[in-house]
Amino acid sequence: MKVFCGRANPTTGSVEWLEEDEHYDYHQEIARSSYADMLHDRDRNMKYYQGIRAAVSRVKDRGQKALVLDIGTGTGLLSMMAVTAGADFCYAIEVFKPMADAAVKIVEKNGFSDKIKVINKHSTEVTVGPDGDMPCRANILITELFDTELIGEGALPSYEHAHGHLVQANCEAVPHKATVYAQLVESRRMWSWNKLFPIRVQTSRGEQVIIPPLELERCPGAPSVCDIQLNQVSPADFTILSDVLPMFSVDFSKQVSSSAACHSRQFEPLVSGQAQVVLSWWDIEMDPEGKIKCTMAPFWAHSNPEELQWRDHWMQCVYFLPQEEPVVQGSALCLVAHHDDYCVWYSLQKTSPEKNGRVHPVRPVCDCQAHLLWNRPRFGEINDRNRTDQYIQALRTVLKPDSVCLCVSDGSLLSMLAHHLGAEQVFTIENSAASHRLMKKIFKANHLEDKINIIEKRPELLTPADLEGKKVSLLLGEPFFTTSLLPWHNLYFWYVRTAVDQHLGPGAVVMPQAASLHVVVVEFRDLWRIRSPCGDCEGFDVHIMDDMIKRALDFRESKEAEPHPLWEYPCHSLSEPQQILTFDFRQPVPLQPVHAEGTIELRRPGKSHGAVLWMEYHLTPDSTVSTGLLKLAEDKGDCCWNPHCKQAVYFFNTTLDPRVPLGGPQTVTYTVEFHPNTGDVTMDFTLSDALDRGC
Repeated sequence: MKVFCGRANPTTGSVEWLEEDEHYDYHQEIARSSYADMLHDRDRNMKYYQGIRAAVSRVKDRGQKALVLDIGTGTGLLSMMAVTAGADFCYAIEVFKPMADAAVKIVEKNGFSDKIKVINKHSTEVTVGPDGDMPCRANILITELFDTELIGEGALPSYEHAHGHLVQANCEAVPHKATVYAQLVESRRMWSWNKLFPIRVQTSRGEQVIIPPLELERCPGAPSVCDIQLNQVSPADFTILSDVLPMFSVDFSKQVSSSAACHSRQFEPLVSGQAQVVLSWWDIEMDPEGKIKCTMAPFWAHSNPEELQWRDHWMQCVYFLPQEEPVVQGSALCLVAHHDDYCVWYSLQKTSPEKNGRVHPVRPVCDCQAHLLWNRPRFGEINDRNRTDQYIQALRTVLKPDSVCLCVSDGSLLSMLAHHLGAEQVFTIENSAASHRLMKKIFKANHLEDKINIIEKRPELLTPADLEGKKVSLLLGEPFFTTSLLPWHNLYFWYVRTAVDQHLGPGAVVMPQAASLHVVVVEFRDLWRIRSPCGDCEGFDVHIMDDMIKRALDFRESKEAEPHPLWEYPCHSLSEPQQILTFDFRQPVPLQPVHAEGTIELRRPGKSHGAVLWMEYHLTPDSTVSTGLLKLAEDKGDCCWNPHCKQAVYFFNTTLDPRVPLGGPQTVTYTVEFHPNTGDVTMDFTLSDALDRGC
């Protein structure tokens, strides 16, 4: 059965109704899931297996039957481990029906149907009793309900309910305990992801400084955690102010509470500095003795960095303090971790909350609008001085004393730069209420509320009256739009340029004047694992899961690129970067598709995991801003990516299987097409006969 789905097209800006398969959401959920990543996580799997064997042995040593409750079973892997370890029976809970159906098949394929019952319910809906889902309570609780923040997927309420209704008192639990760690740091780079820094502009009237509104400076920021691959942040980008502090632990073998709580740790700063950011991670102990441990610690805090396990389903957390605070070496302070049932946040206090009564029971939320409009990478982009200087220099070459500027980007400071650099009049289109409110606050803080006109309407609805009867001589864009996910979604600027064509004066300048789409073929160090088939996992056949993911990808996603912030995922290029499409913003959007096809020569040895695509914006003939590759190490081909943008990755599914032997294609052929009527960029890449290029 087909269903109609409405969506806002991020490139054209129009609302479209599309006919989709009724299971489209399921396909997307599976295709974009982390199941493959988890199955490839050998450290996680081995530690769970060791912990399960130990738990079953302890129960058996007491002369009891081993009855297992596995909440969030996924593929059924942990239940199969439990039965193999000697468990008498397992109740495997999985709320996501396609996954539960797959678990039933995987369990049957591996010959465990008589010992494992898959229950397609949320654990809080499971019943116990003669007519229930389980005849009696379990005495072993196995779960994998954790996210990067530990509790963000509802682990605490699920454990709380399980102990109250589904498992025996003092049951065995795998994992047995989790501990959350924190480390206080000073980091201008990470702080730039949360605050707006002043911007200094040299003008004919002297230095002008764009400052953030006081409301933005005082705002604690977005409430959600910032989860990243912390191992890819250079140690030069932060100064450690404290030792690693164990903030709180949760014993999963006892009754767990999901109530709000706070935990403080007194410490003495190692050096003086500005406390801005808390780095946090956790470990889980699979046994009561703490001998079987799985840790998310970054390399500098890891007990054995050489055994560091790459994983993408669990990373590390960056938390921003509500305000930066000076700390003095040796002067004792308290770092406080607060949490409710789903979120964690931190504060820095002079004494413990128990003494001063400041427990901050309610998690902080953004009240300045900026953190609702700009995500963390966008904050970093706006605060990037080198990038800002590029726009300033480009503006100097195109601005004239009588310039009438129209700025088109969501929540952009370009309009302020244009004003300070001498434009006669500046208009900016902010077609969302959130961006309108934010820019109004920023203009007011800089006494520009009467100098820059905000137009709150869609560009195609613009009238001469909105522009006070004037023709635009300079159309500006970064471009940046909050609805953009893939690099070419910001081609919305081209559609806006087309929509306002009648308002452009003779000889009007458009900046950027053009854009181009670029590609490079790469080998990933680790990211390939998220799309790689697993086959066998710890001795269990999970081909059914591989096939399920492949079918979901083949539904649509295998022919689409997906966004990834590649500064977090090291790779090296096997080809030279290549320009494949160009878009001339000086002209309206064409009526016919823009098509390109060709070949990419592979010049370096390695496994061709995929193609990376990005946009470059040509502000002027002499100035280009890249959203992707910034530089390439000539010898090894190591890639340095723009840290503020996500690049598009098109995975070559035929090369993602680690069992495929090394071979050697000489070229990759491609077909890429931009469709003006939909704004879509479609693509297809084909590797030559051999799958890989050896040394």
